[in-house]
Amino acid sequence: MFGVFVDYLHSKGTFTEADIAAIRSRAMVRQLRRRQLLLRQGESWKHYAFVCEGCLKSYFVDDKGVERIMRFSPEHWWAGDRQSITSGQPSVLNIEALEDSTLVMFTLDDFNYLLEALPEMKKMAETLLNRSLMAATNRIQAAISLSGEERYQQFAQLYPGLIKRVPQHMIASYLGITPETLSRIRASLARRKS
Repeated sequence: MFGVFVDYLHSKGTFTEADIAAIRSRAMVRQLRRRQLLLRQGESWKHYAFVCEGCLKSYFVDDKGVERIMRFSPEHWWAGDRQSITSGQPSVLNIEALEDSTLVMFTLDDFNYLLEALPEMKKMAETLLNRSLMAATNRIQAAISLSGEERYQQFAQLYPGLIKRVPQHMIASYLGITPETLSRIRASLARRKS
């Protein structure tokens, strides 16, 4: 599975064989079974995790016992809790495998070492962080200004592969709508297409 990560690295920058060897020496591969937790709320997150295969969800459970999904992390996405790893505070999130999944992981210390030792890795991480911040801003803006139908259409456009892989009640949670509302939206869109 490390080869999947190597292909990803080559798609993001110009990494030499020596760079790849240094990265490999600091990486660990982790397998998760479907429904297995990578992170439990209350634990401190101390890793960077790249999804080679499978899909994860990051979520919390609100005061009423309702699961609120913050993020999906399919193949070629990073998973984790940036707030916890940056602050050292316990995470408010759970991260769970939706499917059997394979990850390439780095401890915080190893990842920071690679950022300092490999300029291409640092450049890639800065680009990813900027994109992540823009995506978060766009998600907040959508939650404030778009209807449920518009949010669903945006989700379907941005993440077409997830529509069939992720259960609809989880997509509804991510969008901040009820599963019943999502069913009505999907039925309405299907009628308009026919």
